[in-house]
Amino acid sequence: MIDSIVTFFENLTSLQKFLWVVACLCLFWMLEGIYPLKKHPYNKLKHAKTNLILLISTLLINVLFGIITVGVFLWIETTNFGLLNWVDWPVWVEIILAIMILDFTSQYLVHFLLHKVPFMWRFHAVHHSDTHVDVTSGTRHHPIDFIFRETFALIGVFIAGLPVSYYLMYRILTVLFTYFSHADIQLPLWLDKTISYVFISPNTHKFHHHHVMPWTDTNFGNIFSFWDRIFGTFIYKDTKDIIYGVDILDAEKSEDILYQLKAPFKKDLKSASYKA
Repeated sequence: MIDSIVTFFENLTSLQKFLWVVACLCLFWMLEGIYPLKKHPYNKLKHAKTNLILLISTLLINVLFGIITVGVFLWIETTNFGLLNWVDWPVWVEIILAIMILDFTSQYLVHFLLHKVPFMWRFHAVHHSDTHVDVTSGTRHHPIDFIFRETFALIGVFIAGLPVSYYLMYRILTVLFTYFSHADIQLPLWLDKTISYVFISPNTHKFHHHHVMPWTDTNFGNIFSFWDRIFGTFIYKDTKDIIYGVDILDAEKSEDILYQLKAPFKKDLKSASYKA
């Protein structure tokens, strides 16, 4: 059974990966229409336009990094470099470890740095400038922000010495959790809190999108919440107190794509809440 799963992911096509992205977007788009967390009026199609344009840019960057990653996988296979090549563990254990390593390096660690390093934060602020967080917000990344993320994903691949099948399992999972955590859906509170003990739940990630500190610098994880618990960056409060956006950019231009692309290069871009 496990061998069949590994083989399936080894042969996963670009079309299948794209259809997975579309399927996750559509699923949570429908669910947030039925069970919304925040009942606030806004034009969902107009809002989605900006975020989906940014999605196109990230998909193009993904193609470039995909080519680089193929070379990395070939090198790892030739040299037997990396943690998983130095141990002999059951496949299912290796898969879990691979997903944990990638989730830490290419999600928690880089996300933490995107908030703490001023130059990186300038680009990541575009993601936080969304004043109506919903499933499409998961696609909202400035191209340079996304390059940072993909670079750290490659670092994770090197450290773990991953085969391509494990890497693609991670990519499929991280797409699911990205859209799940950004979706404007309201789960029963007991269920959301239960999920949050191990995974990033919808409520958990919404605190991260609060417009001011200290909540903005919490809940950095994407799949697993225990990274935040381990490093003291986890919170869980009342979602009614959340106000989306970021004090560093013009909230009225949240859906202005040209403004969002140029904003990180503004010399006067600063915020008392973040960097002096």
